[in-house]
Amino acid sequence: MKLKTLSVASSLAIIASMAAPAYAQDDGEDRPGNVIVVTAEFREANLQDTPIAITAVNAEMLEARGQTGIEDIAAQAPNVSLRPQPQNGGSGLIAFIRGVGQVDFNYALDPGVGVYIDDVFIPTLSSSLLELMDLERVEILRGPQGTLAGKNSIGGSIKLFSQKPRGDGSGSMSVEYGSYDHIQVRAMADFSITDNLSMRVSGMGRSRDGYVAMLDYGALHPDSNVLTVGRGPYTNTDYEAMGGENLVAARAALRYEGDGFEINVSGDYTREDSQAVPTVLLAAGNPAPIGSFDPFSSNPSVSVGSDGQSIPWLVGKDGNAVLLNCAFVPAGPNSCDTANNGGRIAGYDARFVSYSTFMDGMEPNPQAPFKPYFALPISEFEGYGVHGNVTVDLSDNMQLVYIGSYRAYTSKWGQDQDATPIPVAQLDNKLDHSAWSSEIRLNFEAAEGLLQGTVGGYYLDQEGDYEARVDLNYVGHTIDFIHGPDTTPSTSKALFGTVTLRPTEDFSLTGGLRYTKDKKVYTYFRSNPDGGIPGAGCFDDPGGNPSSLDSSPNCVLTGLYDLPGLFKGTRWDWRVVADYRFSDSFLAYGSISTGYKGGGVNPRPFVPDQALPFSPETATTYEMGFKSDLLDRRLRINGAAFLNKYNNIILGKLVCPESSLPTPCLRPENIGSADVKGLELEVASEPVDGLTIDGSLAILDFDYTTGLDANGNLLGTSIAGTNITPYTPELTYSIGIQYDHELDSGALISARFDGAFQDDIYSNSENTELSRVDDRFLGNFRLAYTDPEDEWVMALEVENVFDKFYFLSKSDVTTPGSLGVVTGVPGLPRTWKVSVTRNF
Repeated sequence: MKLKTLSVASSLAIIASMAAPAYAQDDGEDRPGNVIVVTAEFREANLQDTPIAITAVNAEMLEARGQTGIEDIAAQAPNVSLRPQPQNGGSGLIAFIRGVGQVDFNYALDPGVGVYIDDVFIPTLSSSLLELMDLERVEILRGPQGTLAGKNSIGGSIKLFSQKPRGDGSGSMSVEYGSYDHIQVRAMADFSITDNLSMRVSGMGRSRDGYVAMLDYGALHPDSNVLTVGRGPYTNTDYEAMGGENLVAARAALRYEGDGFEINVSGDYTREDSQAVPTVLLAAGNPAPIGSFDPFSSNPSVSVGSDGQSIPWLVGKDGNAVLLNCAFVPAGPNSCDTANNGGRIAGYDARFVSYSTFMDGMEPNPQAPFKPYFALPISEFEGYGVHGNVTVDLSDNMQLVYIGSYRAYTSKWGQDQDATPIPVAQLDNKLDHSAWSSEIRLNFEAAEGLLQGTVGGYYLDQEGDYEARVDLNYVGHTIDFIHGPDTTPSTSKALFGTVTLRPTEDFSLTGGLRYTKDKKVYTYFRSNPDGGIPGAGCFDDPGGNPSSLDSSPNCVLTGLYDLPGLFKGTRWDWRVVADYRFSDSFLAYGSISTGYKGGGVNPRPFVPDQALPFSPETATTYEMGFKSDLLDRRLRINGAAFLNKYNNIILGKLVCPESSLPTPCLRPENIGSADVKGLELEVASEPVDGLTIDGSLAILDFDYTTGLDANGNLLGTSIAGTNITPYTPELTYSIGIQYDHELDSGALISARFDGAFQDDIYSNSENTELSRVDDRFLGNFRLAYTDPEDEWVMALEVENVFDKFYFLSKSDVTTPGSLGVVTGVPGLPRTWKVSVTRNF
């Protein structure tokens, strides 16, 4: 990897050196599409005049690339990793920028990357998997943000800006059909109500069949010891696939334009009733220490107490326990599935097959009396928001802006964590969340532009409840309990200010400051499914051992009821940046900025001694960059190099040596500090009329700087000092090529190819080999016809053109005391869709 990185870095240095002296291009004019206006700072500005590492994508680019989800835009943004949550995260987003981010959806942890809609901060990962509906543009800001507006974001920000009403009587409607019975409808109407008041209404609906088949293992393996789902004492046969979608969303916006002021009010609604996130089994066996898992071993698949009693998790035809092993792995190097015939199972591609049942038919016993239990293979979300923005021009040099919002949602999803008929672990989850925010900014300019700046304040108040039925047979003493509702009220208050001094037309110096005060209270509630509180009768067995099958249920959770954990913290952050325009074609800048992400408490203690706090993580980022428009503005090259001093990094641990009992561990902790270095490059060109080429390149080097133990691990962890944060590739690049040909009739034919490469990533902090998601190159193609009046657009799109088999994420739970399985979320195979759009 180092040689590959060095070669790419050398290319970046050569390109940057070629860009710097290109003064002779000053007289060229901006070509169509070259000017993108952004508001990354406190005022509207050309992207090329903004001294921040920022990727901006306008509506035309989104349409040309066929991008409809927030996770799609990461392919063209350097050092940005966005993907949907796996099955254990429901309808949510995993977001990392420059190695900084967050995986866990739980309210106890703050996102490392801020997501905004029309300058309104979206405070949780579980409501951040957004549709790109009726947008004007998307801005992705890399590096710490917070001295200019909104909530502090240590890794960076992703800002979505909706189209404002124009009152021009325009409208559009688009209908799509494609693979897996994909059907999508999008529509928009913009109209005036009065001379000053206009309205814009937009909506979409999408449905698609699932692409991972849920098959009955017993029926396909009649000679095995597994009963068919329909023949056993309990059934769960209503579900046939995973990965299907059913989604509707709508938005209405009002805009009032007065003399020196503007009022924008909008409301949005989203409802999703989808199948479970698709999950397949990749390996199964007996849990073992990290690095020593044998995928061809067998898990005993029984609950055993101190008295030697045992109860099978799944009773076979012969009355004995069905063993968890490679027989349930449908495909891949760790499979020994006898139904796999040349890569196909019952006519399905074996790589897209799961034997999940989402059911636990285990016989009830004194410690687990609440069986049977059926989890729901669903992914549901219902949310809405109301936003308001008031802008008042107090004078020619002073503007007041108020931004207010209220947002709420409910999210539900089920999990079959083992992806087998054996009930190793099943869960049903529910999140309820509401938040309201207020922000005020005063933008000003003085001394004829010598001084510009903004000062403001921000307030966020949120309430979150998380409830789950947690059925974990793999824990040696079987726990089956109700998690919560755990409550997490929190507030964040901030004051911020930024001032830019322009002593000359070409040089500016900017300084920013932010003060943040956070408070969060997480309260644990653990109860039995019948409402009882764990603890009574737990030590009545002769040995006094809470793991005995004769003891009361969920004894290990004793003491975790109405137990609060508090985080309070304050923080000063700052930013300094200097930029100089050497010519109309070349701008260079350098900056130093700090960032912060709040602390909290472990939201998932399996025993009371795991209910431990973690401190805030911080970062100081040093960055140098340039922005250039060359060759009569036919070539644009923007680049940045950075060093991030990343301290008190918050990551989840799979192994907790500090715990007194041999229970599982999913504990966030400050695991250490690191130096994160990187290079980023973005290129856009129009070598000849009609042909456009764009691309990006990112290189990242992550080095822990914390002391190590004798095994080379960060102190108190099983995380090696050579590891990297999850979902952080060391190398990514993308390329896009588009050719537009105008016919004699005036109609336009456009053909576009987009490709993106992502290096290997790991899904856990320990960087276990089984959590590694292999590198990949994915390509998409779009062919479109637009009639001469720009009224009709017909398009054909093919995604994953090369039919690459890849994984969005993996989950390795093979460590001692865990499930003994590895699962993955496969991406869609090659798909196609055709669309017809009518513009009015």
